[in-house]
Amino acid sequence: MNEDQQTPEELESPLKRLRLQMGLTQAELARRIGVSDRAVRAWEKGEYQPMLTIPQVRALCKELGVNFDELPDDLSPQSR
Repeated sequence: MNEDQQTPEELESPLKRLRLQMGLTQAELARRIGVSDRAVRAWEKGEYQPMLTIPQVRALCKELGVNFDELPDDLSPQSR
């Protein structure tokens, strides 16, 4: 498959994919890591990259069920 024929899963934000695997809404994830649900929505759309504190990164990893090394470098959709 070439780059112009990406599947919906490939176009989806890695953050959204991980969040949905854990059964979390944007609001739930936001509350658990100490940010607004608007921020989570913007990250998933690729509008901007997260600027998180170390405790927030730890919380994000915990809530997404990944360790730091498994956390994607870019949380925005691949189409961006």
